[in-house]
Amino acid sequence: MDLRNYKYRLYPSRKQISRLYTQFDLACKMYNLLLTIKRDTYKANGENLSKFKLNKLIKQIKDTDTIFKGIHSQVLQNCSDRLTKAFDNFYRRVKEKKVGKKVKVGFPRYKKRFKSITYPQSGFKFVSDKKLAISKIGNVPIVLHRVPKGRIKTMTIKQAKSGKWFAIFSCESDSLVATHPFPNKSVGIDVGLENFATLSDGTIIKNPHHLIKSERRLKHLQRRVSRKVKGSNNRRKAIHRLAVQYERVINQRKDFLHKTSRFLADNYGTVAVENLNINGMLKNHHLAKHIQDASWGEFLRMTCYKAVSAGGRFVVGDPFEPTTQKCSGCGTFVRMSLSDRILNCPVCGLVMDRDLNASINVLKKGHSVGHTRNDACGDRVRPSTKKASVIETGTKCGSGF
Repeated sequence: MDLRNYKYRLYPSRKQISRLYTQFDLACKMYNLLLTIKRDTYKANGENLSKFKLNKLIKQIKDTDTIFKGIHSQVLQNCSDRLTKAFDNFYRRVKEKKVGKKVKVGFPRYKKRFKSITYPQSGFKFVSDKKLAISKIGNVPIVLHRVPKGRIKTMTIKQAKSGKWFAIFSCESDSLVATHPFPNKSVGIDVGLENFATLSDGTIIKNPHHLIKSERRLKHLQRRVSRKVKGSNNRRKAIHRLAVQYERVINQRKDFLHKTSRFLADNYGTVAVENLNINGMLKNHHLAKHIQDASWGEFLRMTCYKAVSAGGRFVVGDPFEPTTQKCSGCGTFVRMSLSDRILNCPVCGLVMDRDLNASINVLKKGHSVGHTRNDACGDRVRPSTKKASVIETGTKCGSGF
């Protein structure tokens, strides 16, 4: 089964926006109420309430408190699902702490507000190509710029910081085995900061530096926010302008990543990359901002699911094997600093750009990997104990909007 998310813009009226805010507040109130009951029950008799018992409590609460009649029952059941997952993650972190991992345990906390609500099964339907009927809200105008493929499982309504409203549909469809138009065409990718990516065939993809280019404007807007009186309408307007500018940077970055990953997935039957330890790289405070602006992890995730859906192979190499400081001609290890951009091999005399040399080594490792299956995708960019893994057609792989 293949799971995809589709994101659409909503244009609710003022009355519908007021109803949506009411839904958000009621869902948040129910979440906090369930958290209190779950915590007090465990303190009283040591019982850990399951999601099924929490759903039964929701029904009892609705019968006694009429305020929750104004929200769909499926949204309230999603609150118990969120709370159960929060405690599951809490228990997981406790176990990791006992093993010796440096993690914050973090007991589930009360929510000040909800940023989204989810309809797991029902409560919504398409009235037409331009209207979405939502329970307790009404018929909300929607822009269906593309048709969602598969069976719609859930719908999430979310408001961005810029004030825009979105509906996100999670659709499930049968995995279809596609045939790639270029099955014998392979490429190795070495991502970087000076150039976003260098391909093994010599193609160089420039780094757009979206955040750096907008940094001057962002600093100006941030200073205007700081000068405004807290709680005033002028401060609220200044915050909105700042959020719109940040959203513009995010959209520019996503557009670039989608187009680049689509180009690679459509033109190469096998895409080989290195499994980077991005979290470790972010500890370098001189490069952290530039690494986050490049969004390597998101790029690898997008390339993964697009390559698989196109019928290709996505190969993730071992991060501990040297690629940059290893000569792609003879395999000699050549020690280089970060400022050295050209590799000069003292054995075979190869002179080549270090990024191009690294991409060729990544491709060679990709060719040496057998046809093993792995459900991991590009979003897992932590070091792996395996030397390399291959994601092939039909493998479950996460997708973006």
